[in-house]
Amino acid sequence: MIKQNYAFEKRQKEIAKKQKKQEKLQQKTAVQGERTEHEQPAPADDKTSLPEQAGSGSGTES
Repeated sequence: MIKQNYAFEKRQKEIAKKQKKQEKLQQKTAVQGERTEHEQPAPADDKTSLPEQAGSGSGTES
């Protein structure tokens, strides 16, 4: 009878698993890159409005 080579099968599974993980990581980084391009202008507007609100609040107390 032919003896099965379990080490070979295990290695093939590990390689497939590693490739799948790399593909997921690449997809994830591509999606995050798209999100950052679209979200960059919006936070800049929010940050400029926050100091104005804090400044007007301290001026009314005096």
